[in-house]
Amino acid sequence: MEAAYLIIFWYGILHAFGPDHLTAIADFSIGKSMKKTMLITTMFAFGHGLMLFLFVKILELYSLPESITAYGDIISSSVIIGMGIYILFMVVTNKIQINKHTHENKEHIHIYFGKKHTHNNKDISNASAWGVGALMGIGGVRGMLVTLGMLQGSSVEWTMVLAFVAGVSLIFLSFGAAILYLNKHYLTNLRDVRRAFTTVGVISVAVGANMLLA
Repeated sequence: MEAAYLIIFWYGILHAFGPDHLTAIADFSIGKSMKKTMLITTMFAFGHGLMLFLFVKILELYSLPESITAYGDIISSSVIIGMGIYILFMVVTNKIQINKHTHENKEHIHIYFGKKHTHNNKDISNASAWGVGALMGIGGVRGMLVTLGMLQGSSVEWTMVLAFVAGVSLIFLSFGAAILYLNKHYLTNLRDVRRAFTTVGVISVAVGANMLLA
């Protein structure tokens, strides 16, 4: 059974390297603090793993046509394209702002959406990341079924989901750390912030469109 967990963990690592997943992490993490980035990547991974678990369980219990899982790729692609369009819209409408101020002799930079900056703690990014991760999890069902086939028909258990989430999180958190470095060292003025968001938005639309056309 230990071998099964290792295979699922490795599948999670390989799965996380998909350009759609890394693009989604970039979309959510760009301009965020370390705490928010870590929470976002973790929520995305758990939403992803939970949806995979639910859909694989459904396919285990009911003899549904395998072609149904193809719609998962369409959903994932549409989510990525939608996120990219939203980010580009925020750039074009000048709703991405930067605020610099000092707390205890330390300069802080806050990047936010909207016309007015506040310290409101009600941030929906975590919930949004969980939801997007869940939607995109549908696109990984076929890969998970192939992996389970390698395990000689093993049934999906919660422990396997945790192994998958661990593998996915390892890559997501590492990529999130790279985004944090970008946030800290390069996003220090409004021009660079808007350039970064524009780049991320364009890449998001391009990756999603490529997935739809592939």
